[in-house]
Amino acid sequence: MRSKKLLALLIAPLFAVGMTACDVDQTEEGEMPEVEVQEGELPAYDVQPAEVEVTEDTVTVPDIDVNDPDEGGDPERPLN
Repeated sequence: MRSKKLLALLIAPLFAVGMTACDVDQTEEGEMPEVEVQEGELPAYDVQPAEVEVTEDTVTVPDIDVNDPDEGGDPERPLN
């Protein structure tokens, strides 16, 4: 691992010197290509939704004191 750090410390300055040693001048302007877009058509889909029957039911839930050990609660862990 130490040799990788040493190698990186040696290569980084050489890379920096190499980048500053280059002189880049733009010799010609660039131009975006001309693009022609034509109208298209989305694919068609035939979707049959599933039939769902919804019913309403009433469920009675017992009222339990979670802090009462006689009703299965743990008084050491109160419900917040």
